[in-house]
Amino acid sequence: MNSKNNLDYKKVVLGLSGGVDSTAAALLLKSKGLEVIGLYFNVHKQDKRIEEKSRKKAQDIADELGIKLHTVDVSDDFEECVINNFLLEYTKGRTPNPCIICNPNIKFKTLIDVANSENAHYIATGHYAKAMYSQRQNCHVICMGENEKKDQSYMLYRLPECYIMRLILPLGEVENKDVIRNFVRNHNLSNADTKDSQEICFITDEKSYTDYLKERGVDSKEGNFVDSTGRVLGTHKGIVHYTVGQRRGLGITIGKPAFVTGINSGANEIVIGENTDLFTDTIKISNCYFQSSNSKTFPEVFSKEVLRCKIRYKAASAFCRIREFTDDHIIIEFNQKQRAPAPGQSAVLYCDDEVIGGGFIE
Repeated sequence: MNSKNNLDYKKVVLGLSGGVDSTAAALLLKSKGLEVIGLYFNVHKQDKRIEEKSRKKAQDIADELGIKLHTVDVSDDFEECVINNFLLEYTKGRTPNPCIICNPNIKFKTLIDVANSENAHYIATGHYAKAMYSQRQNCHVICMGENEKKDQSYMLYRLPECYIMRLILPLGEVENKDVIRNFVRNHNLSNADTKDSQEICFITDEKSYTDYLKERGVDSKEGNFVDSTGRVLGTHKGIVHYTVGQRRGLGITIGKPAFVTGINSGANEIVIGENTDLFTDTIKISNCYFQSSNSKTFPEVFSKEVLRCKIRYKAASAFCRIREFTDDHIIIEFNQKQRAPAPGQSAVLYCDDEVIGGGFIE
């Protein structure tokens, strides 16, 4: 492996799926005079047909771009680290986000490994976010992209600084997805009008997540729907079929709109309530990760700062403060109540547009 001092600052290894975002990122990097090397991740251990189709899409675009494409089989590590966690979380009645686990442990680790082997200083992806040095945190950090509705900084909050300091995110300044599509179209590339990829890359469009869970041997027994007092209201199909905040598909009537307000995996119970029961002004997060390598920086620097928090990927950030900070957890208090924070999802904290850290909702 090459040392960092010998790496070529004109070379960049780009995660290339064949989608419009990574394609646009490749074009932008090439326009800056960088030698772009594509990297395709083989994650489909279970379905070789899907894998071959996905890889061909990436190779076709690499050929159109005139760049080399490496394929790395990460399927075993992906299965162990990402999919097994995904399956386990659902059996606990939690709602996981596999990208949060994959990015630091699989995707960006592999990008760095290939960059080192290719003597490339930089890595890149098509995420809508920014990577820069923060004077406030005294380290390299992830920041929000220009368009908060498209922003993907939430997905990258657990990246270590040693990855961020070599990371280029060409789409961070883009305000509109149509700009990206037109940019790719103007370069006469064949994928300008392809639809965006689904949120869970290892579940195909024709399957629901519950179909996938059942296919992988994860199913759960029927149990009771209960109200907040424990009164039995009916029978549910198994806890893996439900998530906090869900209304559709419950098959139960309580004389008013019914929502899943809690999941008790130990008792195999789904708690049912009204929409108003889903709102809370505090959450507890654990297994926290901070952009600054010194977690002690957090309470010292940010205890009096105005912070914002996202409780799910597509949520708008909301103003908050830190009510309690320990080695094990953080309690976040919001200025306004938030709807349906789901256990297993990440809560990500921001100061201005800088990611400062986050953790998993309990």
